[in-house]
Amino acid sequence: MKFVLDAGSASPLTVFWPYPTLYPEQYDYMLELKHALDAKGGCLLEMPTGTGKTVSLLALITSYQYAHQETGKLVYCTRTVPEMRKTMEELKRVIDHRTELLGGEANAPPFLGVCLSSRRNMCVHPTVMAESDREQVDSLCRKKIAPWVREKTGARKRNAGNSNGNDEPAAEENDAAMDAAQEAPVPTELGDIEDIEKQGLCSYYERYVAQGSDVPLSNGIYTIEEMQELGKKNNWCPYFVTRHVLSFANVVVYNYQYMLDPKVSTMVSKEITRDSIVVFDEAHNIDNVCIEALSVFFNRRSLEAASSNIRELDSMISRVKETDAQRLRDEYDRLVQGLSETGVLDANNNDVVANPIHLPEDILNEAVPGNIRKAEHFVKLLDVVVKHLKTRMKVQRVVKETPVAFLHEVQDRLQLDAKTLQFSYSRLSSLMRTLKVVDLERFVPISQVADFLTLVATPKYKDGFMLVIEPYDQRTPQFIDPIIQFTCLDASLAIKPVLERFATVVITSGTLSPIDLYPKLLDFKPVVSRSLTMSIIRPGICPMVVTRGSDQTPITSAFSSRTDKSVIINFGALLIEVSKTVPDGIVCFFTSYEYMENVVSAWAELQILNRILDHKLLFIETKDIVETTLALDNFRRACDCGRGAVFLSVARGKVSEGIDFDRHYGRCVILFGIPFQYTKSHILLARLEYLRVKFQIREDEFLAFDALRQASQCIGRVIRSKADYGLMIFADKRYNNANKRSKLPGWVTQFLRESNLNLSTEEAVAVCRTFLRELAQPIDPSQRTSNMLTEADLTTMARDLGHGADSADADGDVVMESAATS
Repeated sequence: MKFVLDAGSASPLTVFWPYPTLYPEQYDYMLELKHALDAKGGCLLEMPTGTGKTVSLLALITSYQYAHQETGKLVYCTRTVPEMRKTMEELKRVIDHRTELLGGEANAPPFLGVCLSSRRNMCVHPTVMAESDREQVDSLCRKKIAPWVREKTGARKRNAGNSNGNDEPAAEENDAAMDAAQEAPVPTELGDIEDIEKQGLCSYYERYVAQGSDVPLSNGIYTIEEMQELGKKNNWCPYFVTRHVLSFANVVVYNYQYMLDPKVSTMVSKEITRDSIVVFDEAHNIDNVCIEALSVFFNRRSLEAASSNIRELDSMISRVKETDAQRLRDEYDRLVQGLSETGVLDANNNDVVANPIHLPEDILNEAVPGNIRKAEHFVKLLDVVVKHLKTRMKVQRVVKETPVAFLHEVQDRLQLDAKTLQFSYSRLSSLMRTLKVVDLERFVPISQVADFLTLVATPKYKDGFMLVIEPYDQRTPQFIDPIIQFTCLDASLAIKPVLERFATVVITSGTLSPIDLYPKLLDFKPVVSRSLTMSIIRPGICPMVVTRGSDQTPITSAFSSRTDKSVIINFGALLIEVSKTVPDGIVCFFTSYEYMENVVSAWAELQILNRILDHKLLFIETKDIVETTLALDNFRRACDCGRGAVFLSVARGKVSEGIDFDRHYGRCVILFGIPFQYTKSHILLARLEYLRVKFQIREDEFLAFDALRQASQCIGRVIRSKADYGLMIFADKRYNNANKRSKLPGWVTQFLRESNLNLSTEEAVAVCRTFLRELAQPIDPSQRTSNMLTEADLTTMARDLGHGADSADADGDVVMESAATS
């Protein structure tokens, strides 16, 4: 159906909705989102898990694009490849329905949606894609497409007429020309695929370059797998074709890093226009993503590897001097003209790394300092800095200092000024390009050093960063393993360029509570900020707080009680009783890998694991992604065959962030403790102090907020639709504190009854039995749709609100003012 949103305003919007009904919270969510698009600015929206947040976002924004032709593209940022696939599936459903309502493709506007992922996920070259390691895939790819490799075979000269000069086809927005290109013959002067491959090139990339701006990609919505199939069919590279069409696609779906990390965004997202709409989905951890994008760390091994890189670069410079000295002289001349003339900051350049910061225009046009223009001088500078860092690493106690203090010391001891160091990363990129380095992964250690130097020397980063040098890991003080960490303390530094550049930035998730803390952490004023509750057809979730074991001993994962044997036994007893009672799948979350290992080891000694295995199979998340994937597959098989299983995992781990345990895979989730961060971490302590001083956020307030949002993310894994149901057991006495519970999302607390607080193990099991007995009954079809809005409901609501005369527009659109009255 389609209906008019915000009918009472000056700018009502016709929304194309791909389903015959919608939930009231979906309407409210779209209404708030429209207000944000109208107002232009940042937006914070929390919507309950399993209520159709993704389809609501896509339906509203694509309808807004259709109504307002001046609106730019939608850039939809997700965290994982499975989330990308789900987003593309919903997008197809929305656009197909819109096309149908508009009378077919002839009447519908052209639409292109693409999904960009890493080369490892998109490559179709048999040899390259056989590698499982991402870095190895990138390295093999560059070896086949590097300009100097292609020059040797004459490929660049052969394709010069079809390329835009940077081996990247120019953006072509003429859809008719693109459709015609699908029927056009591929240039024959390239030779056949075997000839290209024999020359060490990638036949898919060569065909893509040869076709230039006529890459055969017609209107449509393409998942990663569909792009791979098209690549195989047309013999062109799906990764670079997707990069090519980013500039004129209507919807782009990719990872957070392509937008937030300057090292990646300057290459991938530079051409995205300012009128675009940026969405960060599942953005409850967006502040941590921002901080990681601007942080660097070294240990002894990485600095030794950096020294090895320096020696290798020095040897390469000597060889080039002997064989092609003009190449170095040409680079010197370009550096005199400024960074913008070197080519290293070109968005179309795929053979070098980009800058770790967004450099201002005056820096781009300024000549590179004379003392690092010559390659050998710059390498010597890097060698001096690495030796200095090795010396600084020899400490007996923790050292903390600001970027200003570090720069003062470097200038005093090494006679290096900040202006010179600021160019380090770009100068290294230029050098790598001049030396025709393909294996960039080998030079990651020295790249990190250059990254660090650029960050520490950038004037706008003098606040919000801290250099921390530790003689050992605090968790393993018996091992001497010094580490230097240059950490970002202010998440707003990474997201500020995004908020300033784009028309509307939407930050949304099912677990943003308490939502009022995000504007402080990200330092912006949202034009819309709202947390929505869940409309219910039945109480599908049953949260409860278990504070005591069977022996009435309080249970908690607090540091002082972690080694308490009675707590570990009571945790095990709770899991045994729940395993007896709950059918199918149970998911358990611990506060850390270390704590999980200690508890599971104790359970094994106490025979608790054997008692659990009497009722269900047991699987464990590890730090190895392959092992965890295999464990998840077997867990699902055990649930499918009726045997049932328990999956032990970790808050803040891969499973808690991206794996859904819907339906019978997750009938119960148990949180053993509150997932606080390691509070003795010097990095965390520095960030807490910074937040207190700059944003007036108390230490205990932030720690509780961070722990409870992780807990909320864990429990949300088991509810993925309103027809689903599951138990949520908070096994820690501290959850009984009203201050802790208040930080849980509203869609959880609305189901948390007073009678389900402060329970013992036996009382919790009794609640489980009652809940499962009631919820296991089939849903009455009339009950399933009792609180859903149909076209007739929307018409009636519009009439009741005094818009009866306008309840249908000339096209028969249903008009609705507000779902809040339903």
